[in-house]
Amino acid sequence: MGAYILRRLLLMIPTIFGIMAISFLVIQFAPGGPIEQMIARMSGTNVDALTRVTGTVEGDFAGQGIDASGGEDSGEGSTYRGARGLSPQFIAQLEAQYGFDKPPLERFFTMIWDYLRFDFGESYFRDISVVDLVLEKMPVSISLGLWMTLISYGISVPLGIAKAVRDGSRFDVWTSGIIIMGYAIPGFLFAILLIILFAGGSFWSIFPLRGLTSDNFASLPFHMQVLDYFWHLTLPIIAMAVGAFATTTLLTKNSFLDEIRKQYVVTARAKGLSERRVLYRHVFRNAMLLIIASFPGAFIGAFFSGSLLIETIFTLDGLGLLGFESVLNRDYPVIFATLYVFSLLGLIIGLISDLTYMWIDPRIDFESREV
Repeated sequence: MGAYILRRLLLMIPTIFGIMAISFLVIQFAPGGPIEQMIARMSGTNVDALTRVTGTVEGDFAGQGIDASGGEDSGEGSTYRGARGLSPQFIAQLEAQYGFDKPPLERFFTMIWDYLRFDFGESYFRDISVVDLVLEKMPVSISLGLWMTLISYGISVPLGIAKAVRDGSRFDVWTSGIIIMGYAIPGFLFAILLIILFAGGSFWSIFPLRGLTSDNFASLPFHMQVLDYFWHLTLPIIAMAVGAFATTTLLTKNSFLDEIRKQYVVTARAKGLSERRVLYRHVFRNAMLLIIASFPGAFIGAFFSGSLLIETIFTLDGLGLLGFESVLNRDYPVIFATLYVFSLLGLIIGLISDLTYMWIDPRIDFESREV
Protein backbone atom coordinates (compact mmCIF):
# COMPACT_ATOMS: atom_id res chain seq x y z
CA MET A 1 0.00 0.00 0.00
CA GLY A 2 2.78 2.43 0.90
CA ALA A 3 4.57 1.79 -2.41
CA TYR A 4 1.37 2.40 -4.36
CA ILE A 5 0.68 5.69 -2.56
CA LEU A 6 4.26 6.81 -3.13
CA ARG A 7 4.03 6.02 -6.86
CA ARG A 8 0.79 7.95 -7.18
CA LEU A 9 2.24 10.95 -5.34
CA LEU A 10 5.33 10.95 -7.55
CA LEU A 11 3.18 10.76 -10.69
CA MET A 12 1.37 13.90 -9.56
CA ILE A 13 4.54 15.93 -10.16
CA PRO A 14 4.78 15.45 -13.95
CA THR A 15 1.00 15.62 -14.23
CA ILE A 16 0.80 19.02 -12.57
CA PHE A 17 3.83 20.22 -14.51
CA GLY A 18 2.23 19.15 -17.79
CA ILE A 19 -1.08 20.86 -16.96
CA MET A 20 0.64 24.11 -16.08
CA ALA A 21 3.01 23.97 -19.07
CA ILE A 22 0.23 23.41 -21.61
CA SER A 23 -1.94 26.10 -20.04
CA PHE A 24 0.96 28.56 -19.97
CA LEU A 25 1.75 27.82 -23.62
CA VAL A 26 -1.84 28.39 -24.69
CA ILE A 27 -1.98 31.67 -22.78
CA GLN A 28 1.07 32.95 -24.68
CA PHE A 29 -0.85 32.76 -27.96
CA ALA A 30 -4.09 34.20 -26.57
CA PRO A 31 -4.61 37.81 -27.67
CA GLY A 32 -5.36 40.59 -25.23
CA GLY A 33 -2.96 40.09 -22.33
CA PRO A 34 -2.80 42.16 -19.13
CA ILE A 35 -0.88 44.99 -20.80
CA GLU A 36 -3.48 45.25 -23.55
CA GLN A 37 -6.22 45.14 -20.92
CA MET A 38 -4.59 47.98 -19.02
CA ILE A 39 -4.17 50.05 -22.17
CA ALA A 40 -7.83 49.42 -23.02
CA ARG A 41 -8.86 50.55 -19.54
CA MET A 42 -6.85 53.70 -19.97
CA SER A 43 -8.50 54.60 -23.27
CA GLY A 44 -10.66 57.65 -22.65
CA THR A 45 -9.54 57.99 -18.99
CA ASN A 46 -6.95 60.07 -17.22
CA VAL A 47 -3.72 58.85 -15.71
CA ASP A 48 -5.11 59.00 -12.18
CA ALA A 49 -7.79 56.43 -13.06
CA LEU A 50 -5.14 54.12 -14.40
CA THR A 51 -2.81 54.51 -11.45
CA ARG A 52 -5.62 53.63 -9.04
CA VAL A 53 -6.09 50.30 -10.86
CA THR A 54 -2.41 49.46 -11.17
CA GLY A 55 -1.54 50.57 -7.67
CA THR A 56 1.18 52.85 -9.06
CA VAL A 57 0.93 56.51 -8.14
CA GLU A 58 1.55 59.18 -10.70
CA GLY A 59 4.37 60.57 -8.63
CA ASP A 60 6.35 57.37 -9.09
CA PHE A 61 6.48 57.96 -12.82
CA ALA A 62 7.29 61.63 -12.36
CA GLY A 63 10.09 60.75 -9.97
CA GLN A 64 11.59 58.44 -12.57
CA GLY A 65 11.21 60.97 -15.35
CA ILE A 66 8.52 58.89 -17.09
CA ASP A 67 5.62 60.68 -18.76
CA ALA A 68 2.68 58.28 -18.96
CA SER A 69 0.69 60.45 -21.34
CA GLY A 70 3.68 61.27 -23.48
CA GLY A 71 3.71 63.60 -26.42
CA GLU A 72 2.02 63.51 -29.77
CA ASP A 73 4.32 60.79 -31.10
CA SER A 74 4.48 58.73 -27.92
CA GLY A 75 3.54 55.08 -28.24
CA GLU A 76 5.10 54.74 -31.71
CA GLY A 77 6.93 51.46 -32.15
CA SER A 78 4.89 49.77 -29.45
CA THR A 79 3.64 46.25 -30.23
CA TYR A 80 0.39 46.91 -28.35
CA ARG A 81 -2.67 48.04 -30.23
CA GLY A 82 -4.14 51.19 -28.77
CA ALA A 83 -0.84 52.23 -27.17
CA ARG A 84 -0.63 55.45 -29.17
CA GLY A 85 -0.60 58.36 -26.78
CA LEU A 86 1.34 56.46 -24.12
CA SER A 87 5.08 56.90 -23.73
CA PRO A 88 7.34 53.87 -24.41
CA GLN A 89 8.77 54.35 -20.91
CA PHE A 90 5.33 53.95 -19.42
CA ILE A 91 4.69 50.76 -21.44
CA ALA A 92 8.04 49.41 -20.27
CA GLN A 93 7.09 50.27 -16.69
CA LEU A 94 3.85 48.27 -17.06
CA GLU A 95 5.75 45.31 -18.52
CA ALA A 96 8.19 45.36 -15.63
CA GLN A 97 5.37 45.65 -13.10
CA TYR A 98 3.63 42.55 -14.48
CA GLY A 99 6.87 40.67 -15.18
CA PHE A 100 6.49 40.68 -18.96
CA ASP A 101 9.94 42.17 -19.42
CA LYS A 102 11.33 38.65 -18.91
CA PRO A 103 11.39 35.76 -21.44
CA PRO A 104 8.37 33.39 -21.29
CA LEU A 105 10.48 30.42 -20.19
CA GLU A 106 11.92 32.35 -17.27
CA ARG A 107 8.46 33.54 -16.24
CA PHE A 108 7.12 29.98 -16.37
CA PHE A 109 9.79 28.45 -14.14
CA THR A 110 9.57 31.40 -11.75
CA MET A 111 5.84 30.80 -11.48
CA ILE A 112 6.34 27.05 -10.87
CA TRP A 113 8.94 27.73 -8.17
CA ASP A 114 6.61 30.18 -6.43
CA TYR A 115 3.68 27.75 -6.65
CA LEU A 116 5.73 24.95 -5.13
CA ARG A 117 6.10 27.23 -2.11
CA PHE A 118 2.37 28.13 -2.36
CA ASP A 119 3.27 31.74 -3.13
CA PHE A 120 0.58 32.78 -5.61
CA GLY A 121 1.28 36.50 -5.74
CA GLU A 122 -1.32 39.22 -6.12
CA SER A 123 -4.14 39.83 -8.56
CA TYR A 124 -3.23 42.20 -11.39
CA PHE A 125 -6.42 44.23 -11.16
CA ARG A 126 -7.79 43.86 -7.62
CA ASP A 127 -4.82 44.88 -5.44
CA ILE A 128 -5.26 41.82 -3.22
CA SER A 129 -3.37 38.56 -2.85
CA VAL A 130 -4.73 35.59 -4.79
CA VAL A 131 -5.09 33.52 -1.61
CA ASP A 132 -7.15 36.21 0.11
CA LEU A 133 -9.24 36.65 -3.02
CA VAL A 134 -10.02 32.93 -3.26
CA LEU A 135 -10.77 32.71 0.46
CA GLU A 136 -13.12 35.66 0.08
CA LYS A 137 -15.13 33.81 -2.61
CA MET A 138 -14.89 30.38 -0.99
CA PRO A 139 -17.99 30.50 1.27
CA VAL A 140 -20.32 30.77 -1.71
CA SER A 141 -18.69 27.89 -3.59
CA ILE A 142 -18.52 25.72 -0.47
CA SER A 143 -22.19 26.33 0.20
CA LEU A 144 -23.32 25.59 -3.35
CA GLY A 145 -21.04 22.62 -3.98
CA LEU A 146 -21.36 20.91 -0.61
CA TRP A 147 -25.12 21.11 -0.20
CA MET A 148 -25.84 20.35 -3.83
CA THR A 149 -23.66 17.21 -3.72
CA LEU A 150 -25.06 16.00 -0.41
CA ILE A 151 -28.66 16.54 -1.48
CA SER A 152 -28.05 14.99 -4.89
CA TYR A 153 -26.45 11.84 -3.49
CA GLY A 154 -28.88 11.71 -0.57
CA ILE A 155 -31.78 11.44 -3.01
CA SER A 156 -30.15 9.69 -5.97
CA VAL A 157 -28.71 6.67 -4.15
CA PRO A 158 -31.92 5.61 -2.32
CA LEU A 159 -33.94 6.33 -5.46
CA GLY A 160 -31.57 4.28 -7.60
CA ILE A 161 -31.80 1.34 -5.18
CA ALA A 162 -35.60 1.57 -5.16
CA LYS A 163 -35.65 1.62 -8.96
CA ALA A 164 -33.37 -1.43 -9.15
CA VAL A 165 -35.57 -3.41 -6.75
CA ARG A 166 -38.69 -2.40 -8.71
CA ASP A 167 -37.10 -2.67 -12.15
CA GLY A 168 -39.72 -2.46 -14.90
CA SER A 169 -42.53 -1.40 -12.58
CA ARG A 170 -44.71 1.67 -13.01
CA PHE A 171 -42.66 3.39 -10.28
CA ASP A 172 -39.47 2.75 -12.26
CA VAL A 173 -40.93 4.11 -15.50
CA TRP A 174 -42.42 7.27 -13.99
CA THR A 175 -39.34 8.17 -11.94
CA SER A 176 -37.11 7.62 -14.98
CA GLY A 177 -39.25 10.02 -16.98
CA ILE A 178 -39.13 12.66 -14.26
CA ILE A 179 -35.37 12.56 -13.70
CA ILE A 180 -34.60 12.55 -17.43
CA MET A 181 -36.89 15.53 -17.88
CA GLY A 182 -35.05 17.32 -15.07
CA TYR A 183 -31.72 16.44 -16.66
CA ALA A 184 -32.86 17.92 -19.98
CA ILE A 185 -33.82 21.28 -18.45
CA PRO A 186 -30.84 23.69 -18.32
CA GLY A 187 -30.07 24.77 -14.78
CA PHE A 188 -30.03 28.48 -15.60
CA LEU A 189 -33.42 28.23 -17.32
CA PHE A 190 -34.91 26.50 -14.28
CA ALA A 191 -33.32 29.20 -12.10
CA ILE A 192 -35.13 31.91 -14.07
CA LEU A 193 -38.39 29.97 -13.67
CA LEU A 194 -37.84 29.79 -9.90
CA ILE A 195 -37.22 33.53 -9.77
CA ILE A 196 -40.41 34.23 -11.70
CA LEU A 197 -42.43 31.99 -9.40
CA PHE A 198 -40.90 32.49 -5.96
CA ALA A 199 -38.56 35.52 -5.93
CA GLY A 200 -40.84 38.39 -6.80
CA GLY A 201 -40.84 37.85 -10.54
CA SER A 202 -44.56 37.63 -11.32
CA PHE A 203 -46.13 35.55 -8.58
CA TRP A 204 -44.83 35.14 -5.02
CA SER A 205 -41.98 36.95 -3.28
CA ILE A 206 -40.88 34.25 -0.84
CA PHE A 207 -37.13 33.90 -1.31
CA PRO A 208 -34.38 36.54 -1.58
CA LEU A 209 -32.56 37.16 -4.83
CA ARG A 210 -29.21 38.55 -3.73
CA GLY A 211 -26.27 37.32 -1.67
CA LEU A 212 -25.65 34.40 0.65
CA THR A 213 -26.98 36.14 3.78
CA SER A 214 -29.11 39.15 4.69
CA ASP A 215 -27.65 42.56 5.49
CA ASN A 216 -28.53 42.16 9.19
CA PHE A 217 -27.09 38.65 9.40
CA ALA A 218 -24.53 39.53 12.10
CA SER A 219 -27.21 40.90 14.43
CA LEU A 220 -29.45 37.83 14.18
CA PRO A 221 -29.48 35.07 16.84
CA PHE A 222 -27.79 31.82 15.85
CA HIS A 223 -30.93 29.89 14.93
CA MET A 224 -32.12 32.78 12.79
CA GLN A 225 -28.70 32.94 11.11
CA VAL A 226 -29.04 29.27 10.14
CA LEU A 227 -32.54 29.86 8.79
CA ASP A 228 -31.41 32.97 6.94
CA TYR A 229 -28.49 31.08 5.39
CA PHE A 230 -30.68 28.27 4.04
CA TRP A 231 -33.35 30.79 3.04
CA HIS A 232 -30.87 32.38 0.63
CA LEU A 233 -29.57 29.00 -0.59
CA THR A 234 -32.90 27.34 -1.35
CA LEU A 235 -33.45 28.54 -4.92
CA PRO A 236 -29.79 28.29 -6.11
CA ILE A 237 -29.46 24.75 -4.73
CA ILE A 238 -32.72 23.62 -6.33
CA ALA A 239 -31.66 25.14 -9.67
CA MET A 240 -28.29 23.38 -9.56
CA ALA A 241 -29.56 20.03 -8.29
CA VAL A 242 -32.54 19.59 -10.63
CA GLY A 243 -30.35 18.06 -13.34
CA ALA A 244 -27.87 16.34 -11.03
CA PHE A 245 -30.11 13.40 -10.07
CA ALA A 246 -30.24 11.60 -13.42
CA THR A 247 -26.65 10.40 -13.75
CA THR A 248 -26.19 9.23 -10.17
CA THR A 249 -29.66 7.66 -9.97
CA LEU A 250 -29.29 5.65 -13.17
CA LEU A 251 -25.71 4.71 -12.29
CA THR A 252 -26.88 3.42 -8.90
CA LYS A 253 -29.77 1.50 -10.47
CA ASN A 254 -27.65 -0.18 -13.14
CA SER A 255 -24.90 -1.01 -10.66
CA PHE A 256 -27.39 -2.68 -8.30
CA LEU A 257 -29.07 -4.54 -11.17
CA ASP A 258 -25.72 -6.00 -12.25
CA GLU A 259 -25.02 -7.24 -8.74
CA ILE A 260 -28.54 -8.55 -8.09
CA ARG A 261 -28.29 -10.85 -11.13
CA LYS A 262 -25.04 -12.47 -9.98
CA GLN A 263 -24.79 -15.98 -8.63
CA TYR A 264 -23.82 -15.06 -5.07
CA VAL A 265 -27.14 -13.22 -4.67
CA VAL A 266 -29.05 -16.31 -5.84
CA THR A 267 -27.07 -18.40 -3.35
CA ALA A 268 -27.76 -15.98 -0.51
CA ARG A 269 -31.47 -16.07 -1.24
CA ALA A 270 -31.42 -19.86 -1.43
CA LYS A 271 -29.92 -19.95 2.07
CA GLY A 272 -33.01 -18.20 3.36
CA LEU A 273 -31.61 -14.72 3.93
CA SER A 274 -34.17 -11.93 3.87
CA GLU A 275 -34.32 -9.67 0.84
CA ARG A 276 -33.28 -6.67 2.92
CA ARG A 277 -30.26 -8.53 4.31
CA VAL A 278 -29.21 -9.68 0.84
CA LEU A 279 -29.60 -6.20 -0.57
CA TYR A 280 -27.83 -4.18 2.11
CA ARG A 281 -25.37 -6.74 3.48
CA HIS A 282 -24.07 -8.23 0.23
CA VAL A 283 -25.22 -6.28 -2.82
CA PHE A 284 -24.77 -2.79 -1.40
CA ARG A 285 -21.04 -3.04 -0.72
CA ASN A 286 -20.21 -4.28 -4.22
CA ALA A 287 -22.64 -2.05 -6.09
CA MET A 288 -21.51 1.13 -4.32
CA LEU A 289 -17.95 0.93 -5.66
CA LEU A 290 -18.90 2.72 -8.87
CA ILE A 291 -20.87 5.32 -6.95
CA ILE A 292 -17.93 6.03 -4.67
CA ALA A 293 -15.65 6.29 -7.70
CA SER A 294 -17.84 9.01 -9.19
CA PHE A 295 -18.26 10.98 -5.95
CA PRO A 296 -14.93 12.90 -5.95
CA GLY A 297 -15.42 14.00 -9.56
CA ALA A 298 -18.98 15.04 -8.86
CA PHE A 299 -17.96 16.94 -5.75
CA ILE A 300 -15.07 18.73 -7.43
CA GLY A 301 -17.28 19.54 -10.42
CA ALA A 302 -20.00 21.00 -8.22
CA PHE A 303 -17.51 22.75 -5.97
CA PHE A 304 -15.35 24.51 -8.55
CA SER A 305 -17.36 24.66 -11.75
CA GLY A 306 -20.79 24.62 -13.27
CA SER A 307 -22.13 27.38 -11.01
CA LEU A 308 -21.18 30.46 -13.05
CA LEU A 309 -24.66 31.09 -14.44
CA ILE A 310 -26.31 30.27 -11.12
CA GLU A 311 -23.99 32.67 -9.29
CA THR A 312 -24.72 35.37 -11.85
CA ILE A 313 -28.49 34.90 -11.80
CA PHE A 314 -28.72 34.89 -8.00
CA THR A 315 -25.98 37.52 -7.50
CA LEU A 316 -23.65 35.16 -5.63
CA ASP A 317 -19.98 36.14 -5.73
CA GLY A 318 -18.23 32.75 -5.79
CA LEU A 319 -15.32 31.00 -7.49
CA GLY A 320 -17.26 30.42 -10.70
CA LEU A 321 -17.79 34.12 -11.25
CA LEU A 322 -14.23 34.86 -10.11
CA GLY A 323 -12.78 32.46 -12.68
CA PHE A 324 -14.90 33.90 -15.47
CA GLU A 325 -13.95 37.48 -14.66
CA SER A 326 -10.28 36.51 -14.33
CA VAL A 327 -10.29 35.03 -17.83
CA LEU A 328 -12.00 38.11 -19.27
CA ASN A 329 -9.53 40.45 -17.53
CA ARG A 330 -6.53 38.21 -18.28
CA ASP A 331 -5.75 38.16 -14.56
CA TYR A 332 -3.04 35.52 -14.93
CA PRO A 333 -2.11 35.10 -11.24
CA VAL A 334 -5.71 34.20 -10.39
CA ILE A 335 -6.11 31.93 -13.45
CA PHE A 336 -2.92 29.94 -12.94
CA ALA A 337 -3.13 29.79 -9.14
CA THR A 338 -6.69 28.41 -9.15
CA LEU A 339 -5.77 25.97 -11.95
CA TYR A 340 -2.77 24.74 -9.94
CA VAL A 341 -4.65 24.34 -6.66
CA PHE A 342 -7.74 22.74 -8.17
CA SER A 343 -5.69 20.32 -10.30
CA LEU A 344 -3.62 19.31 -7.29
CA LEU A 345 -6.73 18.90 -5.18
CA GLY A 346 -8.38 16.80 -7.90
CA LEU A 347 -5.41 14.43 -8.08
CA ILE A 348 -5.30 14.04 -4.30
CA ILE A 349 -9.03 13.34 -4.08
CA GLY A 350 -8.66 10.80 -6.88
CA LEU A 351 -6.04 9.00 -4.79
CA ILE A 352 -8.29 9.12 -1.74
CA SER A 353 -11.11 7.65 -3.83
CA ASP A 354 -8.94 4.72 -4.88
CA LEU A 355 -7.90 4.08 -1.29
CA THR A 356 -11.56 4.13 -0.28
CA TYR A 357 -12.10 1.15 -2.57
CA MET A 358 -9.92 -0.97 -0.33
CA TRP A 359 -11.72 0.21 2.78
CA ILE A 360 -15.05 -0.88 1.33
CA ASP A 361 -13.81 -4.03 -0.41
CA PRO A 362 -10.62 -5.55 1.08
CA ARG A 363 -10.37 -7.89 -1.93
CA ILE A 364 -8.86 -5.00 -3.91
CA ASP A 365 -5.08 -5.23 -3.66
CA PHE A 366 -3.16 -2.13 -4.65
CA GLU A 367 0.24 -3.61 -3.96
CA SER A 368 -0.05 -6.00 -6.91
CA ARG A 369 -1.45 -3.33 -9.21
CA GLU A 370 0.68 -1.51 -11.74
CA VAL A 371 0.11 2.23 -12.04
